[in-house]
Amino acid sequence: MTASDVGRSVTVTVDAFHRGRFYLKQPKGRGHRAGMDAMLLAAMVDADRPVHVADLGAGAGAAGLAVAARLPEARVQLFEISEEMVGYAHQSLALPQNADIASRVSISHADVMLKGSARNAAGLKDDCFDHVIMNPPFNDASDRRTPDTLRQTAHSMNEGLFEGWIRTAGAILKPGGQLSLIARPESIAEIIAACGRRFGGLEITPVHPHAGENAFRVLVSGIKGSRARLVMRAPLVMHASGSHAFLSEVDDMNNGRAAYSRASRRI
Repeated sequence: MTASDVGRSVTVTVDAFHRGRFYLKQPKGRGHRAGMDAMLLAAMVDADRPVHVADLGAGAGAAGLAVAARLPEARVQLFEISEEMVGYAHQSLALPQNADIASRVSISHADVMLKGSARNAAGLKDDCFDHVIMNPPFNDASDRRTPDTLRQTAHSMNEGLFEGWIRTAGAILKPGGQLSLIARPESIAEIIAACGRRFGGLEITPVHPHAGENAFRVLVSGIKGSRARLVMRAPLVMHASGSHAFLSEVDDMNNGRAAYSRASRRI
């Protein structure tokens, strides 16, 4: 399904996720298109009780909506700096297909890098959330720039980005709350450094397209205030050899049928 944005020559698609359990309105050929990264990130929220989740840098809201669709007791707050993407998130929540989850999702136009009272005023309140998820921009700022400014904002990493985003996660999580993120493998050192004494019990999972191929993503989780040691988990392989079909474990996470639980502790 497509439509045209008012005042823009932008094609907008309405895309089904979790086999139609929720829908997302997002621009085509502009900005970041939500897909597998967002679904893997959402799968990292595993709770059997009411849980309050913050999605930092939410874009159109794919990961946060996926959490709300899978966990009926989850309340999710989306935080996004782009007014345009905030608009798409609001349009997504207004879709009749999302009526079952809309009341449990809120949207805030906010800069994740804010500090102190400014951060609190933007809705990123101290000691408020049980779980924070994030899919930060992953391209180095020196990489070839795209003429699409919306996509550049979504993909380009500024110096100190992980420190700033993880600092905010540490502030807004309740003690014992969980941080989960997806990133490129080359960011591991920066992520660990930013977690510092804020988060312990780090669990890192390399994600490989096929067995024997290099990892192209890492899943990282940590617990606020924990002093547990880092765990390098077994690789998550997406596809069988010679195939582009998802392996059953990955397909279940992609379609909201399963969570990717921590090895040592569930929130």
